[in-house]
Order: sequence, then C-alpha cells, then structure tokens
Amino acid sequence: MSIPQRPPTLIVGNIALSFHRAAAAVVRRLLEEAGHEVRSVEAPHEELFRLQAIGEIDVLVSAWLPASHGGYLSQYQSQVQVLDPHYEPYCVWTVPPYVPVDEVAEVSDLARPNVADRMTRTLDGINPGAGISRFSAQMITEYGLDSAGYAFRPGTEQSFIDRVERGIAEREWFVIPIWRPQFLNSVHGLRALVEPKGLLGGIDQASPVVTNAAMEKIAPAALARMRSLSLGNDGVETIDKLINVDGLTPLDAADRYLWDEQRASS
Repeated sequence: MSIPQRPPTLIVGNIALSFHRAAAAVVRRLLEEAGHEVRSVEAPHEELFRLQAIGEIDVLVSAWLPASHGGYLSQYQSQVQVLDPHYEPYCVWTVPPYVPVDEVAEVSDLARPNVADRMTRTLDGINPGAGISRFSAQMITEYGLDSAGYAFRPGTEQSFIDRVERGIAEREWFVIPIWRPQFLNSVHGLRALVEPKGLLGGIDQASPVVTNAAMEKIAPAALARMRSLSLGNDGVETIDKLINVDGLTPLDAADRYLWDEQRASS
C-alpha cells in the first residue's frame, strides 16, 4: 500500500510589521491545515519583494496594489500570480481625537500659524520603503508644510508606536502618518485629515502573491481557502490588537480570530 505523500514545505513571507504578521499568520494556518509545513520569513518592504523575485519566498502576504507596492512587484510580475485581496488598506494622516476638528480638519490646516505654533512639526513614521513614508515625505513639500517647519522622519515600527502612545498620553498635538489596518486606529480613535490632493495612494488591494512554481505545489483545498479569505480591515486590526495589546503571538492571535469567526458563522 502506498503511503500518501505529504504536501511540500512552503515559505510564507511578510513585511516586518505587526499587521502584516497578522494576515500572514492566518494564511499560514490555512496552509498548515492542508498538511503543508510552513516556514516564515520577514523583511523590510523592498527586501521582501526582492526575496520573492529570486525564488526564496513562495507566498508573499500581502502586496498592497497598485499604489504602495506596485513598483516593487512590477520587477517580476510575470513570475507570480496575484490572488484576490484579503482586505483593502489605505494610508491617512491622522490626529488624536482631542485635536478640535474646527481647527484641524484637513492637511492644509496644519500650515495655519495658530495650528503650526501648537503642533509638533516632526511627523514620525516607519521605514522609508513603506508607501505611507514615501507619500508623507512628498506631502510635506506638496502642501508647503516644509515652509511652516514640518518634516517627516522615518523610523522603526516600535519607535513609531512608542511615539504615538507617548504623545497621546501627554495630550500633545501631533500628526500621525498611519494606515488602515493598524491597531492604533481603534485603540485611540484617531481622526483622519481630509487630503484633497490625493497624494496618499487611495485604496489599495492587499493580495497574496504566489510564485508560479508554488501555485503547482499548494494543496487545492488550501488554495481555495486562500482565494476566498476575506479578513477586511477590521479583521486585520482585530488580530493586530490581539498581538500588540493582548500580547498573543501572531499564530495564537490568528487561531483566536479563526475560532471566533467559526463560532459566529455556526
């Protein structure tokens, strides 16, 4: 009697940010349930796409297309297949909820002297390769905020989170270049500023990217579940909050989310 062959090992890669870990953990669980052994790889934005381009990552979770990551993927588009999106992310500039909307409603308001005098004019962000970092650096110039003393400063994910938590604790007036999904939005009730020039890239599609070779290796049941998976921004933020606020590992947070979803649908 022949022994059933175990599905091959797959390498799942994600950008080294917590909400990307959240989505990748769910995909990893779907693959494991179909019998695949899964190895995880993390890297900054450009590096992760480079690793997939040279064949070191089978499944990339997730590419934000077309605006944020389209340029990275275009270098090897013919080598991969883009699956249906799991959520629809977008970038925003926000302020804490205690900053009055009648004083700061849109990006151009930041240049008003009475606002600029009170606002912290360094905008702290994440690594330079992120879409929100590229967009924010451009916005400083396009809105003339550099003339009012504003500057964008990239950083690490942890320095970004720490800066937001500290600023809100001190009721500081400051701008948060952020995105959905990200757990800080729901935890702190951040308020988005109107950005009429459309420099933040609009709404992207967050899709898994699978190499052509891996498409032949993934168990059909797992591929079907990956294609139909719909986390939504709220779902990713829920998992992200379980990781960052409740202290769960990404895989444990994915298990909790999937269990809750299963109970809700039964």
